[in-house]
Amino acid sequence: MSTLVRWNPTRNLVNEFDRFFETASDVRRQTPTYWGLAVDVAENEDGYIVVANVPGMNPDELDITMEENVLTIKGEVKENEDINSDQYHVRERRLGNFSRNIRFPADVNVDGIAAAYENGLLTLNVPKAEEVKPKRITVKVE
Repeated sequence: MSTLVRWNPTRNLVNEFDRFFETASDVRRQTPTYWGLAVDVAENEDGYIVVANVPGMNPDELDITMEENVLTIKGEVKENEDINSDQYHVRERRLGNFSRNIRFPADVNVDGIAAAYENGLLTLNVPKAEEVKPKRITVKVE
């Protein structure tokens, strides 16, 4: 004997929707996440100014290197261990490793690079090498 069950398209759709996101979140927890870092790069006569958003980061945990005119900023945003992942209602912050490479169009003075961190902003002042800075030539009148 078979039993008739009333078909409810809304309930079936909701169940499929829930199942999709459960699977996606399980995969996301198991695979490492890598994402790009939002930066602003500006140029003036003396060099370049790089500003990166790194809120909540400990500046000591940032890895900043310069090699062959390529500035690399790396770090990792870790999960808050005080909160169990099942307790979240909304989770929008990015977690995991991030990395950003910035190639400068002209030679820079690696020894003159200065980094500062304030209110979640990393600011790097990257001076141009002396040989690439514009030089004013004065004309002598005789």
